[in-house]
Amino acid sequence: MKLSSSFICANHEIADFDHQLNAPMFRKTFELDSLPKNAELTICGLGFYELYINGINITKGPLSPYISNTDHVCYYDLYDIKQYLEKGKNTIGVILGNGFRNCFGGFVWDFEKAQCRGPVTLALYCEIDDIAFESDSSFKTHPSPIIFNDLRMGYQYDARLEIPDWAMPDFDDYGWDNAVLCLTPPKGERKLSAAPPIIIKDELYPVSVTFHEKMPFSHADSSDNSRPIERTIRENIYLFDFGKNMSGVTKLHIKNALPGQKITIRHGEILINNEFSMSNLMFCSAEEEFVNRYIDYAQCDVYICRGGDETFVPKFKYDGFRYAYVEGLLPEQLQNDTLTYLVEYTDTKERAGFGSSDEILNALFDMTRNSTLSNMVHIPTDCPHREKNGWTGDVSVSAEHFLLNTDCVDFLSEWLYNVSKAQTENGDFPAIVPTGDWGYGEPYAGPVWDSVCINIPYAIYKYTGDKKIITDNADFIMRYFNYLKTRLNENGLFSHGLGDWVDPLRRYRTDYATAAPVEVTSSIAVYRMLVNAAFLFKEANLIDKREQVTEFSQSLKKTIRKKLIDFDTYIVDGNCQTSQGYAIWAEIFEENEIDRAKTVLLDMIKHDKMLMCGMIGRRFIFDILTDMGETDWAYKLIVSRDITSYSNWVLKGYTTLCESFTPDGIKVDSRNHHFLGDISRWMIERVAGIRINPTCLDVTSFEVAPSFPSGLSFANAYFDYESGRLSVSWERQGENIILKVIVPSCCHGVLTLPKGYTTTDGPLTEGEYTFTIIKEN
Repeated sequence: MKLSSSFICANHEIADFDHQLNAPMFRKTFELDSLPKNAELTICGLGFYELYINGINITKGPLSPYISNTDHVCYYDLYDIKQYLEKGKNTIGVILGNGFRNCFGGFVWDFEKAQCRGPVTLALYCEIDDIAFESDSSFKTHPSPIIFNDLRMGYQYDARLEIPDWAMPDFDDYGWDNAVLCLTPPKGERKLSAAPPIIIKDELYPVSVTFHEKMPFSHADSSDNSRPIERTIRENIYLFDFGKNMSGVTKLHIKNALPGQKITIRHGEILINNEFSMSNLMFCSAEEEFVNRYIDYAQCDVYICRGGDETFVPKFKYDGFRYAYVEGLLPEQLQNDTLTYLVEYTDTKERAGFGSSDEILNALFDMTRNSTLSNMVHIPTDCPHREKNGWTGDVSVSAEHFLLNTDCVDFLSEWLYNVSKAQTENGDFPAIVPTGDWGYGEPYAGPVWDSVCINIPYAIYKYTGDKKIITDNADFIMRYFNYLKTRLNENGLFSHGLGDWVDPLRRYRTDYATAAPVEVTSSIAVYRMLVNAAFLFKEANLIDKREQVTEFSQSLKKTIRKKLIDFDTYIVDGNCQTSQGYAIWAEIFEENEIDRAKTVLLDMIKHDKMLMCGMIGRRFIFDILTDMGETDWAYKLIVSRDITSYSNWVLKGYTTLCESFTPDGIKVDSRNHHFLGDISRWMIERVAGIRINPTCLDVTSFEVAPSFPSGLSFANAYFDYESGRLSVSWERQGENIILKVIVPSCCHGVLTLPKGYTTTDGPLTEGEYTFTIIKEN
C-alpha cells in the first residue's frame, strides 16, 4: 500500500503561544458506483490526527500516529475502510493537532526551535478496488472548534464553533477553503508504525469531590508549606481526587450548561497544605516567561459551552495527574459523573504479578506497575506530565522490568529504531528521543544513558530469543562504540555524561556532586555494554564485531582495575555503595577477589544503615545482597522508614513511584517516574523466585530460586508465557517452608535454594509440584 508523500495543510502558518491557531479540519468527498470489494487507506497526520469515514471516527487510538522527529521518521497508519463505505457519496474527514510536529510547549528542551517544526500537515492515500487518490488541493479545509492545543500545555475548545455533521457525505462545504501543498513537508523516512496503539484502558470516578471558596493552583515552589502564588488563587473551586496517579485525560459531562459558560480544568499530582498545586510540574527558572507559561497553560483544559447537555473530551494531548482543579462549575451542575478520568496508555499486555505478606512490598509492586504503564504513551517517557520525554537513561535501567512485567517488545523496538535514527555521523546520540537538537553532548547523556543501545536489545533477546533485534541494531551499536573511542580521557577511561542520578544526598552537597565519581560510573557502564554486546554478537554470529568489542572490553577492564580500585582495601574510587556495587555487579573483580569486595560493600551498608545510592546503584544492590545470602538486608533497605527508603512513598499514600527521595520539607519532584522500579523485578525473581531464561540462552528455560526474608511469611508470583502461566508460591510452616510450583507445557526449569535450605531436587517440567523445604541448623 502506498505511503503518500503529498503533504497538504490548511495554510503555512505555525501556531504558538502568541499566535494561536484553530486545529484544522479536512474533508474529501468521492462517489462509488457500488460497494467495494477492497478498500484501504494510509495516513500520516502530523502532529496528531483523527480520521473519520462518513462521520464515524475510526482512529486506531488517541494521539495517532506514533510520535517522532519527522526529519528522521514519518509514521503512517493503515486502515481497512471497506465496512464504512456506502454506494454513492462518501467522505473522508480529518482533524489535525500540533503533536510533536509543532511542540511549542516544549520550550525547556528547545522543541519550539526544532528544525522539523512546521505547520500541521496531512498525507493520505486511498485505494478502493481500481480507484485511487491521495491528498491534494482538492481537499477542503476549515478551522475546528479546537482553538488551542499543545501536548504539554493544554487544550481549549469552544463548542459554540462546532459545525454539525462536517464529516458526513451530504454536508455542504461551500465556503470551505482548498488545502494547499505543504511548503516544508517532513523529510523523514516514511514508515508504517509497528507499535501498538494507545487505548483508553479505564474510566475512574472520583473518590472525593470538595468545594473551596478560594484555592490557589500553584505555589512558590513545591516544598511543604510553600506559600501560594497570589495570582493563581481562584474562587468557587471543585477539587476532584481520583485516588490514583496515572496518565490520560478528564471527561467532562455537564448538564444544563449555559451558552458561553467557561469551564477550566487543571490537572496535577500533589497537594500542598491540602491545596491543589502544580508547582512540581513547572520549571521555575530565572526566566519569568517560563513560569508564566506554565501557570497559564500547563496541563490545563478550557471548555466553552454551547448550552445544554454536553460532553467534552480533549484530543491531541494527555496529562499525568491524580487531582483535577475545576473552575466555572455551578453547584447544581455537579453530578456523580460530572468529571471522570479516562486512563490511557499504549496497548500492552501485563504478564507478571507478585504478592506477599508485606503490604508495603505489595503496594510498591502496584506502584511500579502504575508508573510503568502510565509512562508507556507511544514512547517510554520519564513522566507523563512535566516532561513526557523519552530519556534514554530511564529506559536503560527499566528495560528489563518493563519486559518482565509487560509484553512490550514492539513498543520498545519501535522507540529504539528512533534512537538509532537520531544517531549523528560521529556515532553520538541524544539523551531524549524524539528530540529536535537538544540533548546531544555535554552535560547530557553519557555512557550510563547511552547504554540503552545495548540494554534494550539484550533484554528483548533474553525474553524472545529473536536475533533480529541484534542484527537490526548491530551497526548502530558499533557506530556508538567507535564514537566512544574518541571520548577516552587522559586515564584511558570515560568521565563524560550524567552520573548516579538521584543520589539521595546529592542535593545536600555544596558542589551538588554524586558520591560515585562519574569516571567510575561511566567507565563501568561502557565495560558492561561491551561485554553484553560481545554476547549478543556471538549469538548472532557477528564474529568480527564480537572480536572488536571484546578487545575493547579487555583493555578497558585492565584500566579500570588499575586506576579506580585500591587493592589494599578493595575499595572502588568514591568509597560508596554505588561505586562498590557497580564494580561487583559488572564483574570487574576477579573470582578470587569478589568475596572481599562484597564484604566491603556490606560493611558500607551496615555503617550507613540506609541506601546511599541513586538510580544506578539501586539497579543491582538488592541482587548483590541476595546473592550474598543477605536477603534480610535487601528487604530492610526497601521497607525501612529512613529517608532513602521506598516505604515512605507507600506510607504517604502515593500510588506511583517518585523521581527522587525527598524528606519532609524538601522540594517535591515528579511523583510518577518508572526508573526506580527495578524493585518489582527483584520481588518476582529474588523473593518469589521466578527467573526467566537466566542464562539468556533458552527462552523456554527458567529457574525457581526463591529467598526467604525473615520479615515475610509468604510470597507468590507468576509469569505468563504465550501458552501458559508459570506460578510459584511459598509459605512458612514453622521452621520449614512449603513451596508450590505450577509449570505450563511450554517451558522447563530447575529449583535452586539459598544456602541453608534443602529439599528433594530434580527438573521442573509440565505439572504441579509441592516441596517441603527444610531449614538446616
